[in-house]
Amino acid sequence: MKHAFVRRLACGTVLAGLAAALVPAAAGASDNKIALIPGGPHPYFAPWEQAAADAAKDFGIATVDFKVPTEWKLALQTELLESLAAQGYNAFGIFPADPVGINSTVAELASAGIPSAALAGCTQDPSDVSFCLGTDVYNSAYIGTKALIEAMGGKGNVVHLAGLLVDPNTTLRVKAVETAVAETNGAVTLLQTVADTDAQEAADQKINALLGAQKDEIGGMIATGYIPSVVASKVLRTLGDKRIQFIGIDDDPIVLEAIKDGFVAGTMAQNPYGQGYIGAYVMDIMASGGCTIKEDAPWVETPQTKKFIDSGTLVINSANLETYKDDLKAITTDIQGKFKDTYLTCE
Repeated sequence: MKHAFVRRLACGTVLAGLAAALVPAAAGASDNKIALIPGGPHPYFAPWEQAAADAAKDFGIATVDFKVPTEWKLALQTELLESLAAQGYNAFGIFPADPVGINSTVAELASAGIPSAALAGCTQDPSDVSFCLGTDVYNSAYIGTKALIEAMGGKGNVVHLAGLLVDPNTTLRVKAVETAVAETNGAVTLLQTVADTDAQEAADQKINALLGAQKDEIGGMIATGYIPSVVASKVLRTLGDKRIQFIGIDDDPIVLEAIKDGFVAGTMAQNPYGQGYIGAYVMDIMASGGCTIKEDAPWVETPQTKKFIDSGTLVINSANLETYKDDLKAITTDIQGKFKDTYLTCE
């Protein structure tokens, strides 16, 4: 059965409006309506709102909006996409609530001439998204685990605080942590992987229970989700524990303050702002017509897609605490400035 928005597009008034929206805009400005849509509410995506506003201003795009489904459910994300398409939005940057389930909706968008990109998390090939721009989550988790092992002196027991199992990135991160630990040839032991911690109540309960029962056995922890990074930073500060080495992810102020005060060894920076900013820029180009994706572009192949672009990552620690944002800005500017020549063929 076709989704509701496809049936609505068959109506004359809606179809006429969509056709008008898809007419290429004049040079230097566009009439495009673009939406950045995460899989559900999550603090990771907060920078997308500012990225949307900045992209609209910097690139002369009529509308770039940040729209969030009320819950982390594929059906709600699909309904939101359908509604926005019927309202004349003609390009989307999407974090897939389900990497396989979203593909039928993406295909129907494409059949209506509406391009989309996967941002921060990839769809599973085959997919009609133009590309996937996100953190190389395997590499980020691997680098983070190596940094943790170094902070631990190369030996001891570690715990991995993993994200939501519905997140397509979680499996990759689990494998990366396991690989980095295995490379120590037994010097480091993965004591436990605690999954589904990237929600407030679950993180509070699981991390406090873990440290309450096994604190003395743990030499290090790595969190590969935003919320467990914040919760673990708070708990270690409350315990006054600087023995357990901890590497988190993302740059929440609580985590950064814990790095400054010595309770956290570091955190893996991602680039959510850059993902939203670059995604909106490229979707505007694609929606305006005249440009197509290069099949032979220098893509990075991942287990999910053959069209992946790394949006950048780095370790934040006490040495670069004051300068890491400049590094991320430079990465974003570099990718955006080279994107058209590197990944697009334009008439």
